[in-house]
Amino acid sequence: MIVGEYTFLFALGMIFAFMDSFGIGANDVSNSFGAAVGSGALNLKQAVLIASVCEFLGAFLVGSSTADTIKGGLIDVSLFSDQPELLMLAMVCSLAGSSSWVLFASSRGLPVSTTHSIVGAITGAGIAGFGFGAVKWAGVGTIVLSWLISPLIAGAVTAAIFVFTRWLILQHQNSLKRGLTAIPFYFAITIAINVFYIIFKGSPGLSLSKLPIGAIVGISLGIAFVVFLWCNFFLKVYLRRKLVDGEPLKWYHLFYIPAVSTRTHAPENTEELSSKERALSGPGIETDGLANSDLVALDDAKPPNMFQKLVLKIKNKLFAGLNQDITKNTEAVDDIHSLSTKYDSKTEQLFCTLQVLTSCFMSFAHGSNDVANAIGPLTTIYYVWTHASADVANAPVPAWVLAYGGIAIDIGLLTYGYRVMATLGNNITFMSPSRGFSVSLGTSLTVLTCSKLGLPVSSTHCITGSTTAVGLTSGGGFKSINWKILGLIASSWVFTLPAAGTVSGLLFALIINSPHKM
Repeated sequence: MIVGEYTFLFALGMIFAFMDSFGIGANDVSNSFGAAVGSGALNLKQAVLIASVCEFLGAFLVGSSTADTIKGGLIDVSLFSDQPELLMLAMVCSLAGSSSWVLFASSRGLPVSTTHSIVGAITGAGIAGFGFGAVKWAGVGTIVLSWLISPLIAGAVTAAIFVFTRWLILQHQNSLKRGLTAIPFYFAITIAINVFYIIFKGSPGLSLSKLPIGAIVGISLGIAFVVFLWCNFFLKVYLRRKLVDGEPLKWYHLFYIPAVSTRTHAPENTEELSSKERALSGPGIETDGLANSDLVALDDAKPPNMFQKLVLKIKNKLFAGLNQDITKNTEAVDDIHSLSTKYDSKTEQLFCTLQVLTSCFMSFAHGSNDVANAIGPLTTIYYVWTHASADVANAPVPAWVLAYGGIAIDIGLLTYGYRVMATLGNNITFMSPSRGFSVSLGTSLTVLTCSKLGLPVSSTHCITGSTTAVGLTSGGGFKSINWKILGLIASSWVFTLPAAGTVSGLLFALIINSPHKM
């Protein structure tokens, strides 16, 4: 092989890597913001738009560590040293097998592990080409072990966070007062953890992880202290005036609340309301001799032409994922929710902003971990194509590859993410802002820790373990969990690895054993 040969394999790799990243966004978006939407802290549009930014930043800034494991840690690449182009082909087939399964599962609303999918696909291609000896079973075994342990760890961390929050704040009669006192500390701790992991994990372009551990801790605590002061003198005051005093404050008042004068609700003008009701009571009704101007405008409006219809159709298709109602529950799910203990609604509102913050944290963690599932194989393809060598163990992950994967994740999230979010949002157990905060923080801690260690854990497994744990501690025990949904999710996990591996292996075997023109 010579440098630049087999360009068509690189082109196919770009296409299938985009499809795989698209599937990651479509399937795993629920991991980050499903709980936030389910608890009512955010609506679907807000969650998807915020997640788009966080997913991309996580993928671009700190998405290279796990990519190293995916691109060269699963099969013995030395077997391809004589024919590096076969390694390119194996990775193309792996991306095809992984993306096909993930997209199929997403279309059915099944939250599968995209990490399972790509690991199974690469393993399948390796076995098809060189037999079982081509697979680094020790590496695969370590990853499989992390799949089993990560839900348990994430569940334990999440349960500890929620039980502590319930003991400290939620179960008391003066829970709102206690919550207002505690919220600056919660924010400071969350920010400290967030900043520490971002620096400790490190950006590939800034070498942040090379800082001494003491410097990283000092920077994290310093930023957390600034956040604590801001929360104590701004956020805490804003929430007290809004929730306790009932002042009609706007969101932007938060940033200069000490300068905002005391506000009261304006009295309703009953005469004005009645006149509006008369004007809107029916079509053609006139007020003071004048026809309703809105209705006249509707009558005079011209029907859209063909071009306008086409633009509207395309717009509706592109943004269909943002216009879905995923909060509807079946009667069976409502019965399960009724068994969970409900806490003071105003106290729960304290955790809305905190849940958004932790969801952003978790989305960032997800982008940093799961982008490797697509860009790891693509990095291998690109390196072989540009170097004509199968020695990819130390191949750098180009920044443009990280950006490419991040953009594709966002597109999948925007257009198709609502399907799996509907499954994990509120269907496993009752979700409130305090529970959602615990789930997001516990999951992100687990994912980022394992990601730093180079273990491509499944964020789907982590979020499922966290959600189940918070349900078990919600007051109804085992009855607070929708075991039917959990069984469906578990069954999809079982099929993921063999399904992706079979497709990838069959493609690779078919191509390398096909007759070719001499």
